[in-house]
Amino acid sequence: MIKDFSVLYVGNIDLDNVGLDGTPADDRRYSNERLMESLHTAKLIAQLMDDLGFYALWMAEHHFQREGYEAIPNLMMMGLYLATQTKRLKLGAAFNVVPAWHPIRLAEDFAMADILTDGRVIFGVGRGYQSREVESLGGPLVDNDANREYFEEQMEIIFKAFNEESFSHKGKHFTIPAEVEFRGYDVKEITVVPRPKHLPVEMWQPIVSGRTIDFIAKHGIKGVVGLTGETLVTQVFAQYREACARYGRNLIPGEDLALELGFYLANSQKEAMDRLRPYHDERYKWFAPFGFVRYADEEGRSWGTPGAPARTPHIEDGVQQKAWICGTPQEFIDFLHELEEKYPGLEHIILHWAEGMPREEFMEQLRKFAAEVMPEFRYR
Repeated sequence: MIKDFSVLYVGNIDLDNVGLDGTPADDRRYSNERLMESLHTAKLIAQLMDDLGFYALWMAEHHFQREGYEAIPNLMMMGLYLATQTKRLKLGAAFNVVPAWHPIRLAEDFAMADILTDGRVIFGVGRGYQSREVESLGGPLVDNDANREYFEEQMEIIFKAFNEESFSHKGKHFTIPAEVEFRGYDVKEITVVPRPKHLPVEMWQPIVSGRTIDFIAKHGIKGVVGLTGETLVTQVFAQYREACARYGRNLIPGEDLALELGFYLANSQKEAMDRLRPYHDERYKWFAPFGFVRYADEEGRSWGTPGAPARTPHIEDGVQQKAWICGTPQEFIDFLHELEEKYPGLEHIILHWAEGMPREEFMEQLRKFAAEVMPEFRYR
């Protein structure tokens, strides 16, 4: 049963000349003063969400984004600050780009944020998808197999750092502790100080492949399914549940998963689609080349695979796929009730901020959603 509504803010500034025929994504370059706006925006959105009763603000880690789409490089630091500016709102990482970190530094930073916020930060992990940032920060990405291998070894270390009083690790990429003498003795193990206060650590990871599903099911990680067509959502939800059962976790459909939806509320579906169109198109100008079109055709083939569409999607595609919900508040409510019937274990809905949408317009959408949609799902 749906109970929590959150927002994903990837760190976009207010972009100019948006839309399919607007400024090409790779031609955007903003001053440092403009790029700093993302931090102020995060504060304003967090404070509004806190006042309106939302559950969590999720943010994305990215680096070197002069284009202005994703301009928050450190989610623990951002979450720690936002916790001082709000009262109840959780602050989620969607996601820490693990191959861009030393795993112990990531574990330490989260542990401090967990303690200092008394559990209001949420730990999320991802393998990364942008070569410019991951490779520049020392991790592999271009070689997908190497990236996965590196990430999985990093996660092994993070699990140890969170859950063991002291530990050692010797793998292909990391030897912990270093083979050194310290104060007259050979170091055999290390202790992360401090470790998180709230154990076991709640972890989330985006689901992008079958191997990802097996990994997160094995390790008890919860999954986020984002802006994905209805057919693929059905497949992923079933695969996650089946994988969890293989590892001894018997879940009801939708349990331990979050579904991310694009949205726009208006007096009609047509009005909502027309208003959202330039913002939706701006998003996919940036994200489609990274493979972020998770739709299926009538035969169930994922877009981009042989025989299926390979073009940049239109808002009509997103609405038809039920990845973007456009219409009246009541139409959104009806859709959410349909989700509850199909996935009774689903508790978390994440609302996506279309990257081209101005901040003030998105804030007004949040007010409308909180006033006209959320009350239907409270106090049940």
